[in-house]
Amino acid sequence: MGLVQHHPALNRPSTPICSVCIANYNGAAMLADCLESVFAQSTVSDIEVIVHDDASTDDSVSLLRERYPQIELLVSAENVGFCISNNRMVAHARGEYILLLNNDAALYPGALESLIHAAQTSDRPSILTLPQYDWESGTLVDRGCLLDPFCNPIPNLDPKRNLVAYVIGACMFLPRAVWNDLGGLPEWFESIAEDLYLCGLARLRGVAVGTLIASGYRHRQGVTFGGNRAERGINTSLRRRRLSERNKTRSLMILTPGPLMWPLLCVHLVALVLEALVLSMLRCDATLLRGVYGPAVMTPFRELASLRARRAEVQATRTISVADWFSSVRWQLRKVVMLARYGVPKVR
Repeated sequence: MGLVQHHPALNRPSTPICSVCIANYNGAAMLADCLESVFAQSTVSDIEVIVHDDASTDDSVSLLRERYPQIELLVSAENVGFCISNNRMVAHARGEYILLLNNDAALYPGALESLIHAAQTSDRPSILTLPQYDWESGTLVDRGCLLDPFCNPIPNLDPKRNLVAYVIGACMFLPRAVWNDLGGLPEWFESIAEDLYLCGLARLRGVAVGTLIASGYRHRQGVTFGGNRAERGINTSLRRRRLSERNKTRSLMILTPGPLMWPLLCVHLVALVLEALVLSMLRCDATLLRGVYGPAVMTPFRELASLRARRAEVQATRTISVADWFSSVRWQLRKVVMLARYGVPKVR
């Protein structure tokens, strides 16, 4: 924590039931909506709020210090990214439960109460989320996500399905003890798909990953990192796409149980090459080939030794069957479905 300045909260509860952890970078315009939604919760007296500012260049820190003295504020001297930010906050947390909440999200009334009640009445530890609604339109985005065989997310819209493959880090609730057992977010991912990896690791160890029906949260999708929202086509950033393809490839190799991983990896790499060629020809530009797909395709070769070692370590802790793992996998080509629905993605 040597590069982090700590501003302690006024009247911080000594034994909070939940620690709400909000990673912030240049989010001054969004923080009030996020924080006020937390302080409006009926359980506010039993929670602590921790914000990690990731070397913002706007007036986030002064705003937080002046308007919200009741929060624990960690100010980083350098930009370290989403994974390290959250790992630092959870290391500082005292709550029995942790809620990771994006600075571009806001909780609906009763959200924390519903999550805490579900956790306390469950017969096993779980990672939970709430229904996600689009900030502008108010339409349902997902109730957690399923996956296709190549670790591409498929939004779950079924109100009767409460077990999913993973929940996004914009609103992720879990016991602090489970977080510690899993080792927190994988800092070597940098950002993107770290939530998929953490939930996949949890599922392999028999931890339930689920969603509630009650309450929910609003989310300005893609505001913080670009992409993540299909609106009149898919718009994303080069960096987001590069990290996404690389980290999904890593996740496929490490998390997919059984020998089926190897043929799936081969098909995945061939599909990435074809996708790169088609998009490059349609764009008349090789930027995606060089900056996104080339690095993703080379990941299994450049990192083969370390990925195989991590896979062996992770699979040695698996307590569920291969069939249980694939129960949250849908045998569809998600990218093909998205291409047919929204057309060629626009990458800036």
